[in-house]
Amino acid sequence: MAGSLADAQAVTKAAKTHLSFHSVQMESPPLVMAAASVLKELCYKNKDELQAGFITAGWDMKKGPQVYIVSLGGMLISQPVTIGGSGSTFIYGYVDAKYKPNMTREECLQFATNALALAMGRDNVSGGVAHLVVITKKGVEHVVVPGNKLPRFHDE
Repeated sequence: MAGSLADAQAVTKAAKTHLSFHSVQMESPPLVMAAASVLKELCYKNKDELQAGFITAGWDMKKGPQVYIVSLGGMLISQPVTIGGSGSTFIYGYVDAKYKPNMTREECLQFATNALALAMGRDNVSGGVAHLVVITKKGVEHVVVPGNKLPRFHDE
């Protein structure tokens, strides 16, 4: 999430509630696109009152791995890779140069860790710990990289 933390938390809470009802009605977990669409609708309908954007990523049986970004105004875009938040402005060049399709799990973790470390090194409101999530057909894995284990690219 990006933007106002209070707005993002409120939208996330409303989206979780909506998606819980959706799961009951459909008798299955929601598709990734459904989750992204719920966030889009909430952001768009409240665009004059909210300052929140989201990255929605996941894996489902219909489309496999997916990444969507919901902009501050509620626009929904599907992308192979995306970044967001205050530190993202510092790493667009890195992401453009280093991202490649079909990376291995280890390559993805290194790519994400390096991107976060670079952003945290330049952005005064990012930082401390890198929380990574690996989403595959097999499930969700949380990976935490403590600050003292993050790569250093320049003197901080």
